[in-house]
Amino acid sequence: AFIEVMMEGDGVGRPFTFPIPTYNITKNFNWNSTIIDLLMELTAKYGTPYFANFVSSEMDPSDVRSMCCRLRLDNRKVKEHAEFFLEEKERSGRKGGLFNSNPLTGSIGVVTINLPRLGYVSKSTADLYRNLDEILEIAVRSLEKKREFLEYMTEKGLYPYSKFYLRNVKTSTGRYWTNHFSTIGIIGMHEMLLNFLGVGIDDSEGKRLAIEIMDHILEKLNFYTRHTGNLYNLEATPAESASYRLALIDRKVFPKIVTSGTQEKPYYTNSTMLPVNYSEDPFEVLDHQADLQVKYTGGTVLHLYIGERVTDIQALKTFLKMVVEKYPIPYITITPTFSICRNHGYLPGEQHICPYCGEETEVYSRVVGYYRPIQNWNDGKYQEFKERRYYRILASDRA
Repeated sequence: AFIEVMMEGDGVGRPFTFPIPTYNITKNFNWNSTIIDLLMELTAKYGTPYFANFVSSEMDPSDVRSMCCRLRLDNRKVKEHAEFFLEEKERSGRKGGLFNSNPLTGSIGVVTINLPRLGYVSKSTADLYRNLDEILEIAVRSLEKKREFLEYMTEKGLYPYSKFYLRNVKTSTGRYWTNHFSTIGIIGMHEMLLNFLGVGIDDSEGKRLAIEIMDHILEKLNFYTRHTGNLYNLEATPAESASYRLALIDRKVFPKIVTSGTQEKPYYTNSTMLPVNYSEDPFEVLDHQADLQVKYTGGTVLHLYIGERVTDIQALKTFLKMVVEKYPIPYITITPTFSICRNHGYLPGEQHICPYCGEETEVYSRVVGYYRPIQNWNDGKYQEFKERRYYRILASDRA
């Protein structure tokens, strides 16, 4: 029933922006179910579902909490962290909570690091890592201050619902927000490499340095977790606004800095993603991204943009099954572009004018995590949309 309601959309056929349902694909996933066929139809039409890959992963669905449009939290780290605060009898008695909410986790906030600026101002590899460490130190200090503020405000009763649901965490650990992560995000690895090396993340040398930088950040976050006693993780932050805003600011401060987009409408490529116009072959992108995507400890998602609605549901199902079996990509979507006419409803693909009545339409795609009309996007994201190359979903390509 839920899928059928989502398939209908609102009164004129617009998709529901929220909720964004996540479907866990495990080794026992019943691909032959009629419900899964319906789910594939929803995916082909609106691209609504997110798919969490537990086929090419050692993790179990109970190990992970998926929140918003990409944040994923490792419950194993939370439980491991909580063990330090619990007596033996409490450890053995811990059970699942309301809505399976145990271990009551989340993120208190995110600080996103502007990598392209680091790449531009750094003159050597040592300089790059020194500048990166300084920024990480500032980010951690700000998140520690926010955590202190949250604890203070919660204790004073300004977050009454959180105070109630986190009361047992407070009893066990002495703090309400012990189980919550502090999150560091990154943006513009591709442009950072262009500024620092002269090649992008699509180059083997660029990708090698990208992996080294991510490993360095993860090592520092492990240090900060031990040093502060608070959980830290790394996320591929969505940066719906930051992608454009940071590029615009950097262009004004550093006129020669390399960005994506145009001089008037610059943007930074999300996290460690390939340029949006890199390839039409999804497997080429999956091959490249596999060992980058698994680095993120706080969430990431790979959007497979397709030009319009997939008409062959079985081919879509076969393709998705192939992806989760062959690649350890943790979180993926199939993202079609479609249009909505207020008179004639859903139209496949990018059609700015309704072919039936000549009225102007709304063209929908994922800005990053959720669907909105492209007419409402900021200039940088709209420029990115215009540069996107769509993937060809042909399940037989590597069958």
